[in-house]
Amino acid sequence: MQLSFCLHYLIDHYVISTYGPHQRAQMTGDILLGGLFPIHFGVASKDQDLAARPESTQCVRFNFRGFRWLQAMIFAIDEINNSSTLLPNITLGYRIFDTCNTVSKALEATLSFVAQNKIDSLNLDEFCNCTDHIPSTIAVVGAAGSAVSTAVANLLGLFYIPQISYASSSRLLSNKNQYKSFMRTIPTDEYQATAMADIIEHFQWNWVIAVASDDDYGRPGIEKFEKEMEERDICIHLNELISQYFEDHEIKALADRIENSTAKVIVVFASGPDIEPLIKEMIRRNITDRIWLASEAWASSSLIAKPEYLDVVAGTIGFALKSGSIPGFKEFLQNVQPKKDSHNEFVREFWEETFNCYLEDSPRLQESENGSTSFRPLCTGEEDITSVETPYLDYTHLRISYNVYVAVYSIAQALQDILTCTPGHGLFANNSCADIKKMEAWQVLKQLRHLNYTNSMGEKIHFDENADLAANYTIVNWHRSTEDGSVVFEEVGYYNMHVKRGAKLFIDKTKILWNGYSSEVPFSNCSEDCEPGTRKGIIDSMPTCCFECTECSDGEYSNHKDASVCTKCPNNSWSNGNHTFCFVKEIEFLSWTEPFGIALAICAVLGIVLTAFVMGVFVRFRNTPIVKATNRELSYVLLFSLICCFSSSLIFIGEPQDWTCRLRQPAFGISFVLCISCILVKTNRVLLVFEAKIPTSLHRKWWGLNLQFLLVFLCTFVQVMICVVWLYNAPPSSYKNHDIDEIIFITCNEGSVMALGFLIGYTCLLAAICFFFAFKSRKLPENFTEAKFITFSMLIFFIVWISFIPAYFSTYGKFVSAVEVIAILASSFGMLACIFFNKVYIILFKPSRNTIEEVRCSTAAHAFKVAAKATLKHNTASRKKSSSIGGSSASSPSSSISLKTNGNDCDRTSGKHRPRVSFGSGTVTLSLSFDESRRSSLM
Repeated sequence: MQLSFCLHYLIDHYVISTYGPHQRAQMTGDILLGGLFPIHFGVASKDQDLAARPESTQCVRFNFRGFRWLQAMIFAIDEINNSSTLLPNITLGYRIFDTCNTVSKALEATLSFVAQNKIDSLNLDEFCNCTDHIPSTIAVVGAAGSAVSTAVANLLGLFYIPQISYASSSRLLSNKNQYKSFMRTIPTDEYQATAMADIIEHFQWNWVIAVASDDDYGRPGIEKFEKEMEERDICIHLNELISQYFEDHEIKALADRIENSTAKVIVVFASGPDIEPLIKEMIRRNITDRIWLASEAWASSSLIAKPEYLDVVAGTIGFALKSGSIPGFKEFLQNVQPKKDSHNEFVREFWEETFNCYLEDSPRLQESENGSTSFRPLCTGEEDITSVETPYLDYTHLRISYNVYVAVYSIAQALQDILTCTPGHGLFANNSCADIKKMEAWQVLKQLRHLNYTNSMGEKIHFDENADLAANYTIVNWHRSTEDGSVVFEEVGYYNMHVKRGAKLFIDKTKILWNGYSSEVPFSNCSEDCEPGTRKGIIDSMPTCCFECTECSDGEYSNHKDASVCTKCPNNSWSNGNHTFCFVKEIEFLSWTEPFGIALAICAVLGIVLTAFVMGVFVRFRNTPIVKATNRELSYVLLFSLICCFSSSLIFIGEPQDWTCRLRQPAFGISFVLCISCILVKTNRVLLVFEAKIPTSLHRKWWGLNLQFLLVFLCTFVQVMICVVWLYNAPPSSYKNHDIDEIIFITCNEGSVMALGFLIGYTCLLAAICFFFAFKSRKLPENFTEAKFITFSMLIFFIVWISFIPAYFSTYGKFVSAVEVIAILASSFGMLACIFFNKVYIILFKPSRNTIEEVRCSTAAHAFKVAAKATLKHNTASRKKSSSIGGSSASSPSSSISLKTNGNDCDRTSGKHRPRVSFGSGTVTLSLSFDESRRSSLM
């Protein structure tokens, strides 16, 4: 026997012998394709104690859907072989193996694919011609599970044999540095994890359970899902791994944790066989209040979608691949028979499992006779396949089967591109083309990476830079059929991963039945929803999804449920009582239209009218003694300043503007200083004149009218300079005060409180000086000066403005202006009333007292009184001195002075006053005459 033949036999026979004669589908051809399909769900659990030679594990539980996928590959190859346009004169063959949904079985089959390729690389041509044997496998379709495909991809990648998976969606397989020859016709889990998170966010769930298969499919998928959930602030209460090979106590422990969890949504990244043990335990416990979110690996699995499981899994939301149409495939499936399909040894087992029988030459019939398997009746192999209910014939939604179909046609199209390649336009060195007859697997891989064609369904097929085929998901909801109670996959939406965020997901909620019967979206949150007007508050040692509802603070609002933070209202708004929205604040200022503003304005106008009336009276009776005695020129200025004081209060009323804010305080300050300056000059002048024994020309010179006005001007000028400096350095301006709830007060920002203090302080300083002089001159003739009344007016002034300071700083808003207006009016009315009302009363109602004789009498009486006091003081001092010299111990007789100034002491007819001063021993009569110039100087 030749060496090459022996080597080939050993390698190939070893691989095939582990499967037996009935565990492959094979047909020869010019070009050979490989196939890996999960014809069984798993392998029998068997403890290998190595006491004897290990035996191959037995595959168990026939997978009808997996067999249909295999049939899709065979159907596609038959179509291509019968096509006159695609690969003419070239026959495709295949070798298809069962992976039993396990890595070990898949690797055993993969060894068969690489065997011939390995023999070719050993250069054994000098011993034999090995190329006449089985041709090399130039591409492999499969496998299904991501964990299986990962192992297969590592092996096939060593030989650059292209592998196109129809159901492996793990995102790890997109790593082209590690999996060089892997490609697929199913979307990657990178998108599916995002889609699942979008669905959870769509239904406003934030408390879920995540379960993943403990393999290269589940772990990467759930890892991506966790990241997506973190970005959305959604919490995973439990994160569990599962496997079909878990022990019973592990499954029960997992079911305990799920049952005790408050999360109602369970997200599962696993295949049907892996999740089935958990579903069975949930059925046993009758846990029916959970919502399952299924990945594409089991979203339409016939292993789980059984009527007996619907009490638990009804209402499942699953991601299914986009379905496709395969013309003629339905008839192909129905025409399967064991006798016709001799090249497909899986048909025999399929037949026996479908009809629950044994064929005559079945090896399991012998096992049944030996008692190792259950008894079944014999079948002929000619039974009607359409008479039974089987997942194999469920071709209404061809998803994975369509992916298989696309994978086979993609390989065929790549071969067609090689066949029709024009030299100089190829993909290889120097733009050369590959020879279809001497082609190698790596050349097919190169061609597949540049594949771009439109299939018979009008779909564009193109693999991206990660060798993934772009696709979308269909969202299905598991319903219970009203006819036979079977599972119905109702399409309720879709997920388009190639559009902008926010438009990718569409779900028709009206089609969804939760738990199989309810249209109300289940609640799966850690905490109850926070109503509008509240926000989520953190609970210590709990996830962020668990919170307590805290009412929004005043001035903040939330207008939707589960607000993380309360939004602060704009400056011009305030929150309502429920904190659900903001309303525009009411704008307030001391308005002309409000009762308070109207009252203040009326008082100000009244003050102006009264002052104008007094001025009119003084002008009308300007030549009368009382008007002359009060220094009428200064009185006019004083009355004018009072009109300015009353008028300045009106500037404080109305909406504050920048110009009014800059005008009102200087107007008030200058008006009051002008007013008090006039009073001060008047009072001080009269006091100095009457204090002097004999008024001299010096007094007349220094207290002439011009000097009086100069002093008034200088006092007022100081205030003007204070205002100028204030307006230059820190001018007042209007501003809106938002500090008060529900109200915006428009007030004036004074710019500098210190400047305002200087303005009022200087005014009060002048008032204090004025009060001092007025107090000293309180005993002057009452008809001549208003000293007593000025004293009272200054007392009123001090009381008002001392009270103003705490009131000003303790009020806010429009009341600040009102307080100042009241202070201005009160002090202005005080000065007007105290200084002028008595004189107006005498002028208008007591004209008899408004005569020159009355004024002279009062003046002379005061002069003699002062002289008498001086004489008495002098005599008393002289007597004390005489007594001390004479040494007399006798007491002096008491002396008394009496001043009589009644009407009887004045000669009214002569117009001369002759007051008498009486001492203890006699009476002295003095006469004092005033010339006109003297009287004028005093007036």
